[in-house]
Amino acid sequence: MKNRTLLTSIVWILTAGGQLIAAWIFYDPSGNSARINLGWLIIFISGIFGWLPIFTFRSRGKVQGRSYINTTVLVDSGVYAIVRHPQYLAGLLINIGAPLITLHWSVILLGLLSVGMYYWSAAVEEDKNIGKFGAAYQDYMLRVPRFNFLLGLYRKFR
Repeated sequence: MKNRTLLTSIVWILTAGGQLIAAWIFYDPSGNSARINLGWLIIFISGIFGWLPIFTFRSRGKVQGRSYINTTVLVDSGVYAIVRHPQYLAGLLINIGAPLITLHWSVILLGLLSVGMYYWSAAVEEDKNIGKFGAAYQDYMLRVPRFNFLLGLYRKFR
């Protein structure tokens, strides 16, 4: 299990990190400004989904230990009432925003590989959460989308 976790981490660093490095290298601010601005907006939104879970888990998750991810209760409020995996969603949004900013084939390819890693990791995490929280997590999965925050917002505020 440790070897698989290490391999996953290495692949993730190479894909997600590689995409960001390639986006930095191939960034051309003289391109289509509407497309580039949309890419930056998507990356800005990713920051919201990346940071909110830290505060939500710390305030509502009855965290044990130093890491905010060591929750002892199922958190289904705040950002977790909108999407089940907000930090993975943040990564996915970066995988969309960076290619929009650069339109370079390497950024697009690394982003697609990284998207696969996020989907796979979310599925693995959901299996662990079903084991940890049981039927409560399965019910949560029916109520809250994995990544579709627009659907999550609609369901929350309808």
